[in-house]
Amino acid sequence: MQIFEEVSALRSQVSDWKKSGHKVGFVPTMGNLHDGHLSLVKKAQQTCDKVVVSIFVNPMQFGPNEDFDSYPRTFDEDQAKLAQLQTDAVFYPSVEAVYPNGLAQTQVSVPEALTSLLEGAKRPGHFDGVTTVVAKLFNMVQADKAFFGQKDFQQLAVIKAMVFELAMPIEIISVPIARDKDGLALSSRNQYLTTEQRNVAPKLFTTIQNIRVAIDSGNLNFNALCESAKQSLLTEGFDQVDYVQVCDAITLLPADKLTNKKVILAVARLGKTRLLDNILLNA
Repeated sequence: MQIFEEVSALRSQVSDWKKSGHKVGFVPTMGNLHDGHLSLVKKAQQTCDKVVVSIFVNPMQFGPNEDFDSYPRTFDEDQAKLAQLQTDAVFYPSVEAVYPNGLAQTQVSVPEALTSLLEGAKRPGHFDGVTTVVAKLFNMVQADKAFFGQKDFQQLAVIKAMVFELAMPIEIISVPIARDKDGLALSSRNQYLTTEQRNVAPKLFTTIQNIRVAIDSGNLNFNALCESAKQSLLTEGFDQVDYVQVCDAITLLPADKLTNKKVILAVARLGKTRLLDNILLNA
């Protein structure tokens, strides 16, 4: 496994791979890797000849009151996990390598119709930071395919829109959510849960599963289903529910009876930990 800190060296290696006829897959991460991240690497290895994983904690996507400085940085452990999977390359750039002119630089923004609702309403400017760094990483790595988990569903939708609208020469592959045995979606945030909170956390998935069952049974009163789900989560022990919503899986606008492809999106809090989950319908 090769480790690259400089863009030029990585580009040279990727160029050599492509000249040899290899398809290159890319998995962008912020490190602190868990089995969910590793499932993306495994998926990339199934469909590509060579795989690059980036580890970069992106300051541009953190708000002023968010945890950039305290975000866990575990490069040695991450490196060991990736080596065990026989990952071909790790891209581990510094902030200066990614933002040589600082954060006051050219930015990539997807229209607010997709970025100002749901997570965007809670974290203004967050998606500008995401799309800017992902666009830069795509340009730096120059892979054929990039792999993203479905857990951050809105982020995935935003990146797909950016790639399509800017005609970027890369294919975006969505990978299903990796879950623990009790259904909890794997996340770096889970490590912050107390034992009691960890016992409550899987009920988020159970609750949105119940919405899916109701919809499959013909109940299309989405607002009532979501309001009932919010109350259920609070009763089950969650401290706050940011949203539970049935949305159009493409536009992320609230779904109606005529919406073809729907997604149930939910975010709830246990203490200071925000847990995200979703279920895609009519896939």
